[in-house]
Amino acid sequence: MAKLTKKSKKKTIEKNINHARAYVTATFNNTLVTLTDQNGSTIAWGSAGASGFKGARKSTPFAATTVVEKIATTAKENGVSSIEIYLKGPGPGRDSSIRAFKAAGLNITLIADVTPIPHNGPRAKKRRRT
Repeated sequence: MAKLTKKSKKKTIEKNINHARAYVTATFNNTLVTLTDQNGSTIAWGSAGASGFKGARKSTPFAATTVVEKIATTAKENGVSSIEIYLKGPGPGRDSSIRAFKAAGLNITLIADVTPIPHNGPRAKKRRRT
């Protein structure tokens, strides 16, 4: 009997997207970057861990720069010339990711901080008895 193999088709990406959005999530342990079009469809994504960094080196500004450089090259291949950057989180990759997008030759039209801030938040724990 013949063995059936399933061939996976890679989703085709629409070329010549002029304007894109970059979502940068900078945590204390990693930096995640997702590049989407105006509708929210992902064009490219990357993280410090996926770029080959492990352990404490994932949480460095250099790792974030490396991630953005890889994503910027795929963005340019797809025709992206200008981006909006949405930053989330307190990590060390925040500033270096913006500098890397600028150094890659992409025109930055917007930089927005979308870090969630609790307005009062959950109830605090009881005070410790001594």
